Formats: sequence, C-alpha cells, structure tokens
Amino acid sequence: MKNNKEIKNEQSDTVAAMGIGAMIVFIALILVAAVASAVIIQTAEKLQQNAQATGEGTKDAMASKLNIISAIVSDQAANEITLTLELSPGSDPVAEADVMWVAACNGGPDTGVVAAANLDGGGAGFARGEIYTAVFALANCFGEESQFGLQAAGAGFTYEVLSGWNAAPANGDVLI
Repeated sequence: MKNNKEIKNEQSDTVAAMGIGAMIVFIALILVAAVASAVIIQTAEKLQQNAQATGEGTKDAMASKLNIISAIVSDQAANEITLTLELSPGSDPVAEADVMWVAACNGGPDTGVVAAANLDGGGAGFARGEIYTAVFALANCFGEESQFGLQAAGAGFTYEVLSGWNAAPANGDVLI
C-alpha cells in the first residue's frame, strides 16, 4: 500500500504539470499578441505614409495654381489682353518661368510663358497674397471665344473661357 507521502507527491506533480502548461499557454499568448501588435503598427504606419503622400499631391495640384481675377482687352491694335492674377491661398511660390499659358480657339492655339508684373513692385515670380498683371498676345485667338489655361510649375491648372468679346473688340473691354 502506498503511503500518504507518495500520494501527496503524485498530486503535487499533477498540479505542477497543470501550472507549467498554463504558463506555456500564457507565454504563447503574449508572443502572439506581440506579433499581432507589430503587424498592426506596421500597417497603420504604411497607411499614414500613403495618406500623407496623397495629401501632398492633392495640395500641389489644387493649391499651386494661379487664379484669374479679371481679363480685359489692353491693346486692340496689337491683339493683346491683360489678365489680373493671384496665387491660390496655401500655394508655394512659383517662378514666372514655370508658368505656361495656352489659348485655344478655332483660329488655332496661342501659347507662351507668363511674364507678370507685381502691382506693388515686389520681386520676380508669384507669391501668396500678391496681385499681378500679365499681358498676353493672342495672334490667333484675339476676338474669338477661347479656352484659356494657365499651368503653374507642373502642378495646378487654371481654366477660363474668354467669351466677353464684342463684334469689334476695343481697349478696356472686359472678357471675364
């Protein structure tokens, strides 16, 4: 017959084995949770980087553009119009050489680089909060309804229809 001491040791061994098993399961759960949290953190970081890149691209496309305030016939004899322009709010400064224009009409396209004058005598290029005038020679489109576009530094694009032409355009006629 077994004595009480041997029975007690067998019960202790069983309880100890159950405790060790529970400890192994607990450690495994901690490891799984650590791996899962690392994956979640990596995914969140990647999503944040993608969102930031998309936001920057959208900002560049929408903000870095020129707004047309007005358009008038400035020199009817030379087929010239004058636009009053400003940089969109939140835009980065844009160099004049980086702003291209195009006027499309039935007579064919007119294109060029913008040469603007700051109304308060500021420096070259376009800056936020400043208003500019620019003269455009429309050899093909003068006097015709035209689609006029400004492309700023490979980012923002401004589109306007010049449709306020009179039968005989005169200096000072408002086109927009």
